[in-house]
Amino acid sequence: MQPPIRLLALDLDGTLLDSAAQIPPANRAAVERARGRGVEVVLTTGRRHSFALPIAAALGFDLWLISSNGAITKSSRGELFHRDLLPAGVARRMLENLADLRRHAVLTFDTESCGALALESAETLHGSISRWVQANAEFIQEVVPLTDALTADPVQAMFCGSISLMQAAEQRLSGSDFAAQITVLKTRYDSRDLCILDVLNRGCSKGHALARWAAFRGVGRSEIVAIGDNYNDVEMLEFAGVPYIMGNACEELKGNGWRATRSNDEAGVAAALEEVGI
Repeated sequence: MQPPIRLLALDLDGTLLDSAAQIPPANRAAVERARGRGVEVVLTTGRRHSFALPIAAALGFDLWLISSNGAITKSSRGELFHRDLLPAGVARRMLENLADLRRHAVLTFDTESCGALALESAETLHGSISRWVQANAEFIQEVVPLTDALTADPVQAMFCGSISLMQAAEQRLSGSDFAAQITVLKTRYDSRDLCILDVLNRGCSKGHALARWAAFRGVGRSEIVAIGDNYNDVEMLEFAGVPYIMGNACEELKGNGWRATRSNDEAGVAAALEEVGI
């Protein structure tokens, strides 16, 4: 028999949110039912904490968020549980090794003011992630060279661009002399020819953060449902006892043997929660 589910870990973009970045009513109702049955809801996202807060607020109750792909675990009220920063020295070596890609890079810092996001060229990034640039404009500071922004340890570094460009960047990172000091997580959107590489401290991912939180809560892996849609969800889905992959995920991820649900535009989260009985 399936043990009772005590914790629900939900990715946001492409999972809880539809293609218009809204929570479908069926998903909202299903999450509310799960919470009413005593299941703790944790949002897990590649977004930084403040950029994910409006989604938490739309659900209408206080909860914990695992943000920046596992680097920050903080409540919607601002209580910090864990922070895992990328050492500035490692980030500097990386930017020096990938100097030709610095215009495609962003450094994220754990602050909520201008400079929380440091980059060399908003114009270059606007071509790849224009909606993100517009939504975060008040937090963006252009710094040339980007290494000058490393006056403190960043939460993470991000590179984004075409799939082919980021595939080459991923190979360079994996073959670097600092590869053992970092974690590289990928988010890929084939229909937009867009790939995002998040570079975090070693051993940092949604899966690591979820394991840490579950241990703190005294929740076993078999008591966790996790739902995601992209490569940066892999560690989380591998950790959870009841993993679901979204119908809008790529065929490679669907082939990992996880339970499958409908797409994010078909309220796939609601369908998964109905199937598992929470």
